[in-house]
Amino acid sequence: MDCASTSALPELAADFWAWRTRTQPDSYDDITRVERPPDWVADWSPSAMRARREAHAGFADRYRRIEVSDVDTSGLVDRRLLGSALARVRWELDLARAWQRDPSFYVDQSLGCVYNLLLEPPPFGTQRADAVVRRLRNVPVVLAQARENLDGTIVGPFARRTLTVLQQADEQLRTAMAALAVSLPDRRLPAAAESAARSVAGYRDWLARQAPSGTDEVAVGADAFAFFLHRVALLPFPADRLRTMALQERNRAVWAETLPRRDDHTVADGNLPGMAELIARQRDAERDLRRFYLEHGVLSLPAGPRRYRMAPLPAYLEPLTWLGVPHDPGSPSRVDDDAIRYVRQPDPSLPYFDLAEIRTPLTGLAHEGVHAQQLAMSWQHGNPARRRYYDSAPNEGIALYHEELLLNLGAFDGEPAGAAFVVNAMRLRALRVEIDVALALGELSLREAADVLAESVPMDRATAWQEATFFAGNPGQGLSYQIGKLQVLDLLAACAQRQGDDFDLKAFHDRLWREGNVPIALQRWELLGLRDHLDRADLLAPAGDASRKLVS
Repeated sequence: MDCASTSALPELAADFWAWRTRTQPDSYDDITRVERPPDWVADWSPSAMRARREAHAGFADRYRRIEVSDVDTSGLVDRRLLGSALARVRWELDLARAWQRDPSFYVDQSLGCVYNLLLEPPPFGTQRADAVVRRLRNVPVVLAQARENLDGTIVGPFARRTLTVLQQADEQLRTAMAALAVSLPDRRLPAAAESAARSVAGYRDWLARQAPSGTDEVAVGADAFAFFLHRVALLPFPADRLRTMALQERNRAVWAETLPRRDDHTVADGNLPGMAELIARQRDAERDLRRFYLEHGVLSLPAGPRRYRMAPLPAYLEPLTWLGVPHDPGSPSRVDDDAIRYVRQPDPSLPYFDLAEIRTPLTGLAHEGVHAQQLAMSWQHGNPARRRYYDSAPNEGIALYHEELLLNLGAFDGEPAGAAFVVNAMRLRALRVEIDVALALGELSLREAADVLAESVPMDRATAWQEATFFAGNPGQGLSYQIGKLQVLDLLAACAQRQGDDFDLKAFHDRLWREGNVPIALQRWELLGLRDHLDRADLLAPAGDASRKLVS
């Protein structure tokens, strides 16, 4: 490694993230969303893919030449953090290869980026209106690029999944854009929407005519999965150990569900609240939770007017919620704006998560609410390199940890349905680890994975199918909740043991939320001076892998 000025590291991080903001794929997930430049459109052409590889190689070369003093632990952590981001780019391009294997990837890149623009509440200013029209006009371009990139490499189950979600996609887009015209009366919108809808129908028809690549194998395989676990997520546990950890947590969840609680946890199917009552209940629950934090010394409340609130699902979003979580946590330029969870009219037929949140709004505050809170804190981090999403394990681990924290501190006392859901969702998050690993290693089909979730949680079939297909296309995401939570508990225990009577739970939480984008192995190194988990992750990475050049 050449000796280079340590100022090169923040410069490289700034250059990398400016590039990544334009090139990162869109996804169904809410915490991975990117705030794009105003003039941005997706580009997945062959020339753009070559440019991605060249840029990645250039960043990796600059990365290898940067040296950080051994006594600058924070600088060393920042360096490894950037190494994780570079590894993710390689994972996307060369190992997961959704851009070559999964037709639904291009649904996210064409329509998902339009949907994301609609999540911020009105008004639709000129800049956002221009962006909506620009991205709609780009839908035919992206779907043409998809046909070229997918030629001869489509995986059968991913094709069938995509055909299922696209059955009515063109009409759903037309319906949504017609409703949007009320809030965005732009004369360019109808033609752009119609062109996009026709191209979606054409993509669906083209896909139906394609022969899959000859495989029904959705798995990325053991070596690729190990690369993700140990180079991207920096996890110190091999896949088999992850399964053992999850089984123990699943058994604990089942045990917790059998215990008599402080309340009667029989969940009645009584009348659900109307929309106005639901929103009022959620507002009260959010206020009570803020008070709960203060009374129990759990977490400092961010300054400013920002709140987490529910809102009725707008007519222009309702037909498109299959494109993403209907949740607007805000963005780096909107850190003081309220975060919003859009909700459908309360109905007992709603899916697993939606119904739980309608019955007990605190369940949403305990998970999506803490995402919005943690992201807003990290967006204002003094170190720009730590304001970005790297991997789901710390973010989702914090959210699941927070659910159980509230349950154990009594926040759900008097909310039997909510408490019962949190315990049942603990079982789901443990099952996700087994599903995620088994899909990545080729031990389960999509249908088998959905059956396990539907029968073992239990949960409705539609949600189980959505979960299984999402995790098959995004290996490593499903395990992030449970494994991230266990890493948080491990870090907390180590800090409490070292600090003894001086351990401050609120200070620990405040730091954890602020550093919530940083993999826990790196937090352990910085906070405790312990490299053991990071060293273990390095040893578990695939032997001879080129990514070892990113390690020091």
